[in-house]
Amino acid sequence: MRHFLAMLTVAFLAITATPLLAQNGQTLNYEQWERTAEKVEALSVDPQASEAALDDARETIVEWRGRLEQGQDVNADRIATLRNQIEALGPAPAEGETEDGDVAARREELNAQLSTAQAPRLAATEAVSRANSIISQIDEVIRERQALALARQTPSPLLPASWAAAVADGFGLIEGVASEVSVQNTSPEVLSDVRPRLPIAGAYLLAALLLLTFGRRWIDNLPSRLSARASSYSRAVMAFVVSLGQIAVPMVGVNLAIRAIQATGLPGPWTTPFLEALPVAAVILFGGIWLARALFPREAIAYTSLQMGEAARVSAGRMVRTLAALLSVHHILTRAVLPLSGLYEQGDAQVGRVPLQFSDAAAGVWHVVMVVLAGLAMVKLGNTLRRLTRDAVTQDLSYRHWIVAWAGELTRIVPILALVAMAAGYINLGNLLVWPWLLSLGLVGLLILLQDFIADVFNMLQRGAEGARDGLAPLLIGFALVILSVPVFMVIWGASAQELGEYWVRFRAGVSLGGITLSPGAIITFLIVFFIGYFVTRTIQGAFRNSILPKTKLDAGGQNAVVSGLGYVGIVLAAMLAITSAGIDLSSLAIVAGALSVGIGFGLQNIVSNFVSGIILLIERPVSVGDWISAGGQQGIVKRISVRSTQVETFDKTEVIVPNSDLISQPVTNWTRHNKVGRIIVPVGVAYGSDTRKVERILREIIEDQPMVAIDPPPAVLFRGLGADSLDFEIRAILADVGAGLGVTSDVLHEIVRRFEEEDIEVPFAQRDIWLRNPEALTGAEKPTREAPSAPQKHDPALIFDGDADAGDGDR
Repeated sequence: MRHFLAMLTVAFLAITATPLLAQNGQTLNYEQWERTAEKVEALSVDPQASEAALDDARETIVEWRGRLEQGQDVNADRIATLRNQIEALGPAPAEGETEDGDVAARREELNAQLSTAQAPRLAATEAVSRANSIISQIDEVIRERQALALARQTPSPLLPASWAAAVADGFGLIEGVASEVSVQNTSPEVLSDVRPRLPIAGAYLLAALLLLTFGRRWIDNLPSRLSARASSYSRAVMAFVVSLGQIAVPMVGVNLAIRAIQATGLPGPWTTPFLEALPVAAVILFGGIWLARALFPREAIAYTSLQMGEAARVSAGRMVRTLAALLSVHHILTRAVLPLSGLYEQGDAQVGRVPLQFSDAAAGVWHVVMVVLAGLAMVKLGNTLRRLTRDAVTQDLSYRHWIVAWAGELTRIVPILALVAMAAGYINLGNLLVWPWLLSLGLVGLLILLQDFIADVFNMLQRGAEGARDGLAPLLIGFALVILSVPVFMVIWGASAQELGEYWVRFRAGVSLGGITLSPGAIITFLIVFFIGYFVTRTIQGAFRNSILPKTKLDAGGQNAVVSGLGYVGIVLAAMLAITSAGIDLSSLAIVAGALSVGIGFGLQNIVSNFVSGIILLIERPVSVGDWISAGGQQGIVKRISVRSTQVETFDKTEVIVPNSDLISQPVTNWTRHNKVGRIIVPVGVAYGSDTRKVERILREIIEDQPMVAIDPPPAVLFRGLGADSLDFEIRAILADVGAGLGVTSDVLHEIVRRFEEEDIEVPFAQRDIWLRNPEALTGAEKPTREAPSAPQKHDPALIFDGDADAGDGDR
């Protein structure tokens, strides 16, 4: 951590010191700049200007722009001092008002000095704007020319004449290469020069053969052998790292083979272009084979990056290896022989090719043959990948599966579009669609593997802890990899180094949003300062929590409030300091803040209410961590208090999130706010006829024998009333810990039942008297004829029965 902070400090000083160093730059010659700019502007509109001349002119303007950007920071300290002096004089008088003559004279003098100091900066800013415009104009001209070249129409490869030209040029290439390779046509002088070099060439060739045969077989099996001995949490990392040797070892073998051939001195103009294109082609071939094994393994060492069936993985791996081989062959042919190769035609593509110029018709035929072969493999691979989300055994698929499935859909369409374009004679356009798309698919697969590797590294560092692979840090690093891969995608699709440099310049200049300029320097400064402030805040919080507050008389809730308050204050101060250090003017946010306050007042009032309530809870502390509370129909122990809500753990061990506004605006019962003392009430009923004094004595003995019951005040036994079924008593006792109330109540009831059985005291149950209006219905007798009553009837006592509660009640 100490070294990391030191690196951050050095980076911060470098960022903040750059404007100061720029102030020491030399004086710019604006007359020379004007002449250079005019010449380049005239060249950029000249249709006869070559692409090389435009590139040279662009480099010149880029160099000038670098010097002009440094001139924008001239006199920065002087300008800041003058502005502070002007502000010290107070605000300028409004229209129609006057100020003291000396103050006015001084203000005028300082404004004149400020204008003089700002003049070089304004001139540099204007020149930088003109330089950016010239560069953009040259880039636009170059892009238009490249687009016209890619859209150039040539004879259709479907014509018989094109096939005849392709066969003729193909035989010409074979004859040229064969004449150079054949030893029979080699002169005795050349052979005498070659013989001393044969031992060196033989050594190189032997080493190459060993690496390409035994070495490659050994490195292919090494990941599975080493991973079998590794622990479960380090197996994936070891397998990935060792598997990179499947690219490195064969590449060394290929380079040794090339060195062996070159050591003979025999390669000439027909074979040298092939040898020069071979290293990159080998990287494509072995890289594609490695990608197929890692992304679509037959037998996974730790896990598979994509959820696919075994048959689908085998098919996809086979197609990836086939496409890698075709892409490597395409690279060799287009670099050494064929024109009309799409993006390969940019720059110095014609330099270093064989001394045979293929005609456009012949080149179109050979390109179509390669695209047809690649298209067949692409369609089969696309059919496999597009079913990735349809045939999944689970619905819980990550975003990568949807991206790969979408890529599979396009992989089926791209070769069809390319072949249609090529059939119409647009060979460059067809190549532009197929081969960059294959490289893009390979880069997507590499990003998936790298994201898994980063997750595996974190899992290894945390020794297989639960959730280590799915943590926030691996996710953020994986997202950063995707962002960093954007320039690589742009290069694949034809972006030049100059274009990437121009994009970086624009990105470095920043983006203006609402009067705020966000640049990489400002963002890095903000992140560094905020991280330092956050780190200092957490350090202070830890010191207070572990060292200072435990020595005070504050309870746990008060200590938590102090630590939380320090955290909020520290984060706010760190954010404000970071914003100020990054050069962001907060005054420009005044209008936005005013509009935001209106939105808060209407749409976010509940959130603001909970936030304010959280601050009140932390300050007044009516509820603290560890308290037993009843709020909103929930009872439990307070586990955490944040600015928006309070986390309560119920006695069922469930987590309840209570909004802070409910704890402020509604009644809350806090059972343990100041102490844990509390009262329990145990109702007891005995049957009528029991000796009430005896019952009172027994109950008092039982409650006084409980160890949790307080002596002062003593427990009370009260005769509360004459109930419908029982004589009602009540035990009231104060407990030292109300949290044990349920346990004490249970023990008391157990003891009551035992003592009542010993003392022959009956615990009553509910009884009811049932009066039958028609008792004859019980014996089946006929119902007597109802006569008009002549006098009030009296109920027969024999018809009144006593029954318990189980007999039921009601009229029959």
